[in-house]
Amino acid sequence: MKKRLKDIVEREDTAAGKIFNLFIMGLIILSVISLSVETLPDLSQNILRALVFFEIVVVVIFSVEYLLRIYVADSKRKYIFSFYGIIDLLAIVPFYLTAGVDLRSIRVFRILRVLRIFKLSRYSDATTRLLNAFKLIKAELVVLLAIALCLIYIAAVGIFYFENPAQPEVFTSVFHSLWWAVTTVTLLGYGDVYPITIGGRIFTYLVLMISIAMIAIPTGLIASALNKEVNIEPEN
Repeated sequence: MKKRLKDIVEREDTAAGKIFNLFIMGLIILSVISLSVETLPDLSQNILRALVFFEIVVVVIFSVEYLLRIYVADSKRKYIFSFYGIIDLLAIVPFYLTAGVDLRSIRVFRILRVLRIFKLSRYSDATTRLLNAFKLIKAELVVLLAIALCLIYIAAVGIFYFENPAQPEVFTSVFHSLWWAVTTVTLLGYGDVYPITIGGRIFTYLVLMISIAMIAIPTGLIASALNKEVNIEPEN
């Protein structure tokens, strides 16, 4: 029984497995569309009731799917804490969290329903290769994230000391300066907060140059990991 269920839930090379995958993919797409339809104004009570009923049906099916995947998994713990296991759980948790809760709270939690779209990544070979590539370089990515956070903090401290005397209402403290640091290091540059002193502008230029250089590092790491994943040697 378990082997038969595993062939349906986890294998794509069987007829039952293909039908199961197509069925789940269709539900994912319909549930995301349903989430959008709910935002339309002046919906009739009949449509609202139909959407609620459809949501219940979807959650029940996704819940059964989640339990089945746990049941057939060789390592239940590994599946539960895997990327797909967490996504499968997040696809159903908002419904159970918001059952019987005040409508305003429900609206906050139901935003999480949009995460269901990530369930589609399970059925994409390209996505699987990308996830495997990230696993190959996860240690390097953690180090890069730590460096980026340090750079943001250093940028906030630096711009505070350069700009606080000239713009005390904008760069009030290091914490206030963190917004400028985040938008600058991530190269977004909203333009709502910017330096006006010579020292602040020179410092901003240096931060921008370092940020641009940092972007190239993870890009190269990911490209190299993808080459390894698909067994393609980089061109010399």
